[in-house]
Order: sequence, then C-alpha cells, then structure tokens
Amino acid sequence: MGIPVKLQVFEGPLDLLLHLIDKNKIDIYDIPIVEITNQYMEYIRAMEKEDLNVMSEFLLMAATLLDIKCRMLLPKELNEEGEEEDPRQELVEQLLEYKMYKYMSYELKDRQVDGEMVLYKDPTIPEEVLEYVEPVDMDALLGDLTLLKLNRIFKDVMRRQADKIDPVRSTFGKIEKEEVTLPEKLDYVTDYAKIHKKFSFRELLEKQCSKVQLIVTFLAVLELMKVGTVFIEQEQQFDDIIITSVL
Repeated sequence: MGIPVKLQVFEGPLDLLLHLIDKNKIDIYDIPIVEITNQYMEYIRAMEKEDLNVMSEFLLMAATLLDIKCRMLLPKELNEEGEEEDPRQELVEQLLEYKMYKYMSYELKDRQVDGEMVLYKDPTIPEEVLEYVEPVDMDALLGDLTLLKLNRIFKDVMRRQADKIDPVRSTFGKIEKEEVTLPEKLDYVTDYAKIHKKFSFRELLEKQCSKVQLIVTFLAVLELMKVGTVFIEQEQQFDDIIITSVL
C-alpha cells in the first residue's frame, strides 16, 4: 500500500529517510534496512510524475538503499581489525550529520523570527536638551584652593615636565641635510683649476667645510680627469697629489 506523502514536505532523500525513521520509531543506529527500503520505494513510485531533476536525487538514494539491502543479505565482511563491517554505517553517519544541521537551521530560523519581532527607534532627544551644558559652579570647583596650593601645583607640573626631558638628547642640535650637487662642484673645481692651473689636491680639499663637500669635490675631480680637463701626478707614494689644468 502506498504512503500518501507530498514531495514538498521533504527537502531531499535524507529528509525523507529521517521522516520514515521517526514515523516508525526506529533506532537510527539499528535501521531495519528492508522495511525502510520498501517504504522508501513506495514513495519513489508516487514521484513518477514529479520533476526529474528532483527525482534523480531520490533515485540515487534508492539505489544506495538497495545496495545496502543486498549487502545485508551477504555474509558479513571484516575490516582490517578483524571486526564485522556494518553496511549501514556510512548511511547512519550521513543521517546524523544531516539531522544535526537540520536542527541547527531550526534554531537559526527561530532566532530570525525573534529578531523580526524586535523594533528599534531612533533617538528623538530635543535639540534644547542636546545643546544644554550644565553651568560650572566656580565656588564649588575652587573650594578651599589658595594661592599657596596653586603655586605648589604649578611647581609639581613643571617638575614633571622637566623629568620628561632627556638630559642627553636635549643637548643635541638640529641636524639639517646639506644639499651639495655634483654639477655645482664641477663648476667650482673647473673655475678653481682655471685660476690656479697647477695646485695641490690636499689644498683643494682643505677649502671644503663639510664631509659631504669633500666627497662631492673628490667625485668632481674624478669626473674632470675622465673628460680630460685635468690630469694628476704623484712623484712618490704617499706624496701630495698635484692637479694640473689643461684649460
């Protein structure tokens, strides 16, 4: 005899199986696979005119149930530990997992319904209340404050400010970046060479006032040597270097 059920009641084959298990008051860990399969097939026959895309999911579960039913009739298989394997085990695990998520969806649905019943109201405080500032009672604020106490507070604040000053770093001066460009030094050394014709490299460097200018001056001399504007000579090792201009 067919089971008068509607497809709309169930959200999939696992949902139908849970319905049959609950309806027959069956222990989910000990499913009578023959009985459940027969009832499930009755439902499948009632679906012959339903949407094939939906029906295919139920037919796949029907094939799984028939496979389990056949395996239940065969001799028990043993696993690696020598224990008997239950063909229903995988199906039971799927049903338990589906049941857990199904009840979780019920809980979330209840919370959604409860949330829809909560209404919020934007604050409507009058502008006069928002703009109100409580007046300050200077007498209550100052109380027994005297000039002596004010002086003591002032000195305490100044002492704390002095404690925050680093005695070492506070003596450091401000470090400013010195801008010295190579083109500028090229012009400077070129003019210097035109005037002096032959001069000491040491003498040229001693006229520079910073380490940055020393470095850029050295680079300028190298550049002028490269283009042939000046050439250098040194009679002996560690002697002074003499620069001669060809301009």
